[in-house]
Amino acid sequence: MIERYKKSSAIRWIAFVICFIPYLLSAQHVYNFTKGLVLNPVHQYGRQALYIDPLAFALYQKTLKTPISGSAFSSVKDHNELIWKEVHADTANRFGGDDEYRASGYIYFSYNAAQARTALLNIRGNSAVFVNGVLHFGDPYDSGWMYIPVQLNKGKNEFYVRGQYVKASLLFPANDVTLNTDDPTFPDIVTGRPNANLKAAVVVINSSLKELKGLRIKSSLNGKVIISQFPAIPSMSTRKVIFRIDAQNSTSIGQVNCKIELQERATTLAEQQVKLNVVATSDKYKNTFISGIDGSLQYYAVAPQLGSFTPGSALFFSVHGAGVEAIGQAKAYKSKDWGNLVAPTNRRPRGFNWEDWGRLDALEVLKIATDKFKPDPQRIYLTGHSMGGHGTWFLGATYPEKWAAIAPCSGYPTLKGYGSADGLIPDSSTSSIGEVLLRASNQSDVIKLATNYKPLGVYVLHGDADPVVSVKYARQMKNILAGFHPDYSYYEYPGGSHWYGDQSVDWNPLFDFFRWHKRSVDSAINVIDFKTSSPGISASYRWASVIQQDTALEYSRIKLLRDKLAGVISGSTENVRLLKLSMQDFGASMTVSIQLDSLQTVSYTTRSESDSLYLLKAENKWTITGKPPLSQKGPHRYGTFKEPFSKNMIFVYSTKGTKEENEWSINKARYDAEAWYYRGNGAVDIIADKQYSKSKYAGRNVIVYGNASSNGVWKQLLQDCPVQVNRNSVRVGANEWKGDDLGAYFIWPLKGSAVNSVAVISGTGLRGMNAANANQYFAGGSGFPDFMVFSLDMLNTGVEAVKTAGFYTNNWEIGTK
Repeated sequence: MIERYKKSSAIRWIAFVICFIPYLLSAQHVYNFTKGLVLNPVHQYGRQALYIDPLAFALYQKTLKTPISGSAFSSVKDHNELIWKEVHADTANRFGGDDEYRASGYIYFSYNAAQARTALLNIRGNSAVFVNGVLHFGDPYDSGWMYIPVQLNKGKNEFYVRGQYVKASLLFPANDVTLNTDDPTFPDIVTGRPNANLKAAVVVINSSLKELKGLRIKSSLNGKVIISQFPAIPSMSTRKVIFRIDAQNSTSIGQVNCKIELQERATTLAEQQVKLNVVATSDKYKNTFISGIDGSLQYYAVAPQLGSFTPGSALFFSVHGAGVEAIGQAKAYKSKDWGNLVAPTNRRPRGFNWEDWGRLDALEVLKIATDKFKPDPQRIYLTGHSMGGHGTWFLGATYPEKWAAIAPCSGYPTLKGYGSADGLIPDSSTSSIGEVLLRASNQSDVIKLATNYKPLGVYVLHGDADPVVSVKYARQMKNILAGFHPDYSYYEYPGGSHWYGDQSVDWNPLFDFFRWHKRSVDSAINVIDFKTSSPGISASYRWASVIQQDTALEYSRIKLLRDKLAGVISGSTENVRLLKLSMQDFGASMTVSIQLDSLQTVSYTTRSESDSLYLLKAENKWTITGKPPLSQKGPHRYGTFKEPFSKNMIFVYSTKGTKEENEWSINKARYDAEAWYYRGNGAVDIIADKQYSKSKYAGRNVIVYGNASSNGVWKQLLQDCPVQVNRNSVRVGANEWKGDDLGAYFIWPLKGSAVNSVAVISGTGLRGMNAANANQYFAGGSGFPDFMVFSLDMLNTGVEAVKTAGFYTNNWEIGTK
């Protein structure tokens, strides 16, 4: 028996070693930070374009002294002395159990390296970190899979961690190239479907000092092998790469092992075994797709209709809550016999609150779902829970023409009234520039858009004991709906907490309510009452579209009444400069009288059965005009600064500046790529200015880092822009500011393209470039105008240091509105 035990122990030890060989090869050892110094409160970041961070200010000014326990840090903003305090990790190597510095503090760590080398930094719970002065993105939601290549100097290395509940470590890999499968995007293998070309994605980490080109992934599954090439990975960066899997031989329900090898030509650099699920056609499943936003791989989940596929059935579109995977959302529902349920991802389980790129993800998946399942277009329904309840309120108000009915469950209506890790959006500002900045986030204010629910059935479900999202939000919306809505239903689940079982979403009366509602066809709609804050986000309701506004991103409203028999359209408009009316329901050769805003009557004779009419309001008069040129603002390209991050963008860093300027440029591009990967499950190409050409990157938006003096693409892309940034000066129209501490964000149409645009992150010198380092523009619901210029002192004084901010005119000129 003893000999048998010894043999079994040896076998177990051999098995243990074999299992951990990949780990032993990939990481020689791990260093855990166990002590540090904390400073709190010292910064304020949120969803606004503004942020305050005196510690970063001191770092950029090179006045930040290495902290010691008990030493003082003076906050320039309020002149209060803050004291660095020593802190120690708990037994799990976690800091911050006393909540002392979760919201607005920094932790300082140091590490002495025997030699200069690279390492992988893994910090959980932080929003960002300075490593020897270089800014990197964090892991604010404590996901654990964020590994960032960092350069360590010989001797002392300093880490200023903008943290919450932090655990920090350095990993020292044996190889410069690492295959990381902690954060995969995998499809499910659905039996009986074509499975020869499934798409998956994993992370490749390049911790070398050179760009990696020509790498590939080889996948092997049950005898089927596919080799997939992927784009270059810049030095000291990560990228989630797409590869293909042939799963034709995988037909048994359960899990299958797929071997993936990272190769350079035929040489294997790293390999992993990953598991994929094989599910029956009746099971809930994940399906992947390549996103048009950035070319990355995303997924959506499906709860398929009971029985066989039936075109013309209903489609239930369900948006998930914070921290919830889309497949988990789909699995909370029993399959329905009268339609398919589809759950998009919001790009991440927390993502963008279903705003910004979460909104775009929802629209992409809705298009895929309607093409795939071919539902009855009059029976498409929207629902969601928690953050998805907010998504339901938001998507319902933003795109009311898409849904027959909506059903927010345990949701909050607007980010302006609900706290989050990214901070509140204020209602107002005491300065005119502050008001301009807030106007850029008007699209998030569901309360202001609530009249858009009028044509939809609305079912509100909320637990009356919800401790996470208070039932007061449901009651608030009930009171708002009661003022105008003819068709809503409201139910508070007695004793219901935030999640009280699957019935929190899969509630029979909710689906009965859906069954009773159908979306009317366009020709049956003769009354329109529609609001939008931006034609670039939401321009149309049925047969009317707001093409241009008088005042950018103020609310626009159209209230129209159509009498097809009499040939009359009448009504009123607010903040509408250019209006498009579809005339197809009048037929050809019919004279239509149009009276808007109690002004003169415009007569128009339709030319065909698919005719459209453009009306321009100028000098208190409506006149018929032609279709505006695509060079003007319109739904195809309207701004704001955030818009260029949505059409397969490419990051272009500078090589023509000083060494320090060029280092800032590539570091900032890497930081934005890290943030984009973390927040949006995204992947982006990062190239040098000398690599860019319009022909090679046709059809893609461009993000430029640097100024006219440092970035070689400036003359090609931005020469005619009214915003010009050079060393020591920035000009916006006729106004100019001097100094090396000015930062700028702005958008500009890409010359020669009708739809693409350029976003610029710039500065007049190294201090100004550093002022532009933070990127709240990737926070869902944050508002940025078309352009803004600010000094480094914004990190101390906030809006007082913003020199200008505003929106271009509809001709992309510097205006007054």
